[in-house]
Amino acid sequence: MATANTRVLASAVPVHGLFIDGHEVPASRADLLDVVNPATGELLAQTAHASDEDVNRAVASAQAAFQNPAWRAMSNRTRARLINKLADVFERNIEEIYHLETLNNGRPIAETRAQVSRLPDFLRYNAGLAIARRDAVIPVDGEYLNYTIRTPVGVVGNSTPFNHPLMILIKGLAPTLASGCTTVVKPSEYTPLTTLKLAALFVEAGLPPGVFNIVTGLGPTTGRALAAHPGLAKWVLTGGTEAGQITGALAGGNLVHQTLELGGKTPVLVFDDFDVDQAVNYAAFAAFIGAGQTCICGSRHIVQEKVYDEFVEKLARKADSIRIGNPADPAVQLGPVVSARQRQRVLKYVKIGLEEDKARLVAGGGIPADPALKDGFYVEPTVFADVTARMRIFQEEVFGPFVSVTRFSTEEEGLALANDSPFGLAGAIRTNDITRAHRVAGQLRCGIVWVNDHHRLDPASPWGGVKASGVGRECGTESFDQYFETKSVMVRLNNAPFDWYTATGDQPRLN
Repeated sequence: MATANTRVLASAVPVHGLFIDGHEVPASRADLLDVVNPATGELLAQTAHASDEDVNRAVASAQAAFQNPAWRAMSNRTRARLINKLADVFERNIEEIYHLETLNNGRPIAETRAQVSRLPDFLRYNAGLAIARRDAVIPVDGEYLNYTIRTPVGVVGNSTPFNHPLMILIKGLAPTLASGCTTVVKPSEYTPLTTLKLAALFVEAGLPPGVFNIVTGLGPTTGRALAAHPGLAKWVLTGGTEAGQITGALAGGNLVHQTLELGGKTPVLVFDDFDVDQAVNYAAFAAFIGAGQTCICGSRHIVQEKVYDEFVEKLARKADSIRIGNPADPAVQLGPVVSARQRQRVLKYVKIGLEEDKARLVAGGGIPADPALKDGFYVEPTVFADVTARMRIFQEEVFGPFVSVTRFSTEEEGLALANDSPFGLAGAIRTNDITRAHRVAGQLRCGIVWVNDHHRLDPASPWGGVKASGVGRECGTESFDQYFETKSVMVRLNNAPFDWYTATGDQPRLN
């Protein structure tokens, strides 16, 4: 399925099939999807476009693996050793993975290294949880022993996005494997290459066939078929809010467990007691890392009036100083967005900001003039000032290197602006007043708060949002526990004769 924006520089490119039952297999339909280097527009590879029949095959493979004693009866310690082995394999191949991830999604190599190098820790943390988990013994009235048994839910369907292909894959894959579940993953059609690579590496390292399957394809076809599949026990998606609403409803029809990490419009409250230069440095980091293509992008900076003008001036200068270029160059600080379509979305919001919202553009807003970048999907880091809460660029997610700046006076006004959003994934606070930091953190309506930092996560720290930003949590024991069904077992410890219908006198209730 070639596009007008694809440049083919070689007569042949790799063609990838689906990954089912431990090896690559052809799809049942003939059409292919282009995988493009967003930095150059060049065709990198083509992937299969999985049909409903292909999704059925993948889910059937995952179901068979889930029932296979080689996986289902594996002890927790053996499973943990295997997952630690997978982490080792990941690290041994990490240099190749770095470069493939950057080639496929356009993120600067320095950013890719910093992010992807953390991912083996997610596997090892969940391997630890597999060993450390305990089921409960619950004190109850009477002569009874009440305990719980947790069992893995079954087959997990997982749809991953283009912005952080491996990181978001591993956040879901690690607890899936550690709990004893199996999975079918649909990566973004833009960025499937590292997911396919990792599955092959893991099977070579000893992961049983069928535990980790991949169906490549488009969201409205392959993604829809996977979300709606009655063979799933859990549905996991990271993506836009609309995708979450659509697939969540499909999966909900089968009453499956769900974890949905969706859109965001992160507010960053900058108080006037905080150093302005540091606030600007954090603002650039929050807004432009990953070309702003992250649901926790610090896209709404809400700045106290005493330092507002200075902040705007310095952030504009900072944005203009960022080095844009080919992400394979270690000196480059901002790469392209993932596609021509995504670039058009960002430019559309620049037009909205100028013509509809009447905000003040102070940096960027266009395509870089460098002719060396003409074939890639680059956008200048963009800053709008004098933005109000009623403007679309304040309320709507752009998903690009695009930030708005809004003035506030009192803490109450700043909090009201921060919470004036349909989203609630993350928020951030810049202040040196520790009591204010805790007070404001408690009143932000979101699932994640950073104080004097941004974009930080840890395998042990729960990750997820409220409102239109989704349901459930990734990472931490909160995520791991969501991959189990809990069964309560009640054992009567008294062998005295019992007959409810012939006994006389008061009887204790049994329920």
